[in-house]
Amino acid sequence: MVTLDPSAKNELDAYFTDKDKTPIRIYLAPGGCSGPRLALALDEPGDDDATLDVGGYTFTMNKDLHEQVKGVTISVSCGGFAVVPEVPLPSMGGGGCSGCGSSSSCCS
Repeated sequence: MVTLDPSAKNELDAYFTDKDKTPIRIYLAPGGCSGPRLALALDEPGDDDATLDVGGYTFTMNKDLHEQVKGVTISVSCGGFAVVPEVPLPSMGGGGCSGCGSSSSCCS
């Protein structure tokens, strides 16, 4: 299941105003110190993908990843699109990065 927050739908609508609506892939991206994260990219579905139509958009995701996260909510944050899994991803970060201050925030 994909839940598309109104703010994310507005951003997608603005982006695709003068373009064909191509499928949007939800994928696992490296996350640095905090481990992997989910992200978005324009991409066609493959044979090993689940495809979901939400809010006039087609989202595609690897079936194994889809089973692992159960669902996602897509919203807009200060850093762009935020893709939050229903079931949290396991943290694989080592915590040794000195550039990731836990007291800092891009939104403050």
